[in-house]
Amino acid sequence: MADDNTSRFDRRTFLKTTGAIGASAALGGVTAATPGREPGPKKDEVLVGISAGEGDIEQKVAKYTTGNAEIVHKNEKLRYVAVKVPGNETARENFINAIKKRDGIKYAEKNETLSTQLTPNDPQFGDQYAPQQVESDSAWDVAGTDSSDVTIAVVDTGAQYDHPDLAANYKSNPGYDFADSDSDPYPDDPANEQHATHVSGCAAAVIDNGTGVAGQGNSSLINGRALDESGSGSTADIADAVEWATDQGADIINMSLGGGGYTSTMKNAVSYADSNGVLVICAAGNDGSSSVSYPAAYSECMAISAVDSNENLASFSQYGDVDLAAPGVDVLSTIPTDSYAKFSGTSMATPVTSGVAGLTLSNWSSLTNNELRTHLKDTAKDIGLSSDKQGAGQVNAYNAVTTEPGSGGGGGDSFTETVSGSLSGSSDYDDYSWNWEYSSPSQIKLELSGPSGADFDLYVNEGTTTVASPSNYDYASTSTNSQETITIDNPDTSTALQIDVDSYSGSGSYDLTITEYQ
Repeated sequence: MADDNTSRFDRRTFLKTTGAIGASAALGGVTAATPGREPGPKKDEVLVGISAGEGDIEQKVAKYTTGNAEIVHKNEKLRYVAVKVPGNETARENFINAIKKRDGIKYAEKNETLSTQLTPNDPQFGDQYAPQQVESDSAWDVAGTDSSDVTIAVVDTGAQYDHPDLAANYKSNPGYDFADSDSDPYPDDPANEQHATHVSGCAAAVIDNGTGVAGQGNSSLINGRALDESGSGSTADIADAVEWATDQGADIINMSLGGGGYTSTMKNAVSYADSNGVLVICAAGNDGSSSVSYPAAYSECMAISAVDSNENLASFSQYGDVDLAAPGVDVLSTIPTDSYAKFSGTSMATPVTSGVAGLTLSNWSSLTNNELRTHLKDTAKDIGLSSDKQGAGQVNAYNAVTTEPGSGGGGGDSFTETVSGSLSGSSDYDDYSWNWEYSSPSQIKLELSGPSGADFDLYVNEGTTTVASPSNYDYASTSTNSQETITIDNPDTSTALQIDVDSYSGSGSYDLTITEYQ
């Protein structure tokens, strides 16, 4: 451990840059969509992010919205609006290119479509294997089954929250429907809208109630219905649901969905959740490729691959930069109405992991979201797959509840330091080098907290002496305000970490806090 009087920060006072680029998110409240806005995919919409300090976000964008284009939705907390732009793709591209040139517009992007990560086969009944394979049943003997003090938010289709094997674990206020903009997340078409009910059961079907199947623990559940009965939904609805779940006090957010690429709006949403202490767990994807899909690919999220009952990688499972593996082939769980079926997909592996995470957090309640993430990885079981297929291993409930954090699991030694500074305007920035406390830290987390009326961004380079900047970075957090977070697992410590705090707009003081986890 370093001497308390020795700072790990070295301020750099050269190579000043003035440019800034952007794309991410922060603080406010979800505003209901314009009446008549259709649920599901919204391919004719553009999402526009507005920098902090620009006043009313709707009025700001309305000044640049002409012709038949109209603002149909806004989210004050994440500081974006959705603009419906009639016509073809060229019309939308022209709108994006034009509005991005306006002062105060942080980004403009298409409202991408995301879908469930489910590969269904013919539904059939049979014995479960997932709880046994991840040793949840053994964990119950040690830690019990009650993890109701932990809340898992299922951001997905609508869930049958009154299913006899789910009702006792769903909260009295079960959720919100972002697809239809109402307060009831119940499936619109229960015969075909089965995904979230199945996901809910994988995580937290009621244990030991003499009914049906068992989840991984009895965590409390809420459902943000962001996908419609077709299993598809827009970036905006999903981002709003993630923000809502965070504000509802969720400890874990399960997203068994994916599609499209990087979007600033979704990046902002998962950053908001992560910075507010939520562990976000996402499906790696089902196209069998060697890279994980978004949102799993965001650094704030845990990416989960799927294995079968023989602990082999599922043929459909995407792999690459995954954190953990879990059972995802022929997983038996709840479906509407009051029934059960076997489904396959990284959609199933993800809530198995979320359920184990809930059971673990209930047992080790002092863990932060980052410590929980590390603990799950450090206590995973090596099932003989390469790291790009299993990550740290298959999630293991027994190891997670019986291994005390700090004795080989997460939540052990950490080192934290904060440096303060100030920026005078959009042409100002501060550069730092971070000198490592540990030779091989499992994770490093950078958190920037700046003034509410300004828009500061954070850029990082690792494994190089090249100064980070808006035009040269390995990691970036560029929300529409000054609350930024970057998390790096297993960072490269061969050189000092290069850090740039950059003012996109506005001025004021900030705190930059860095935490290394052993």
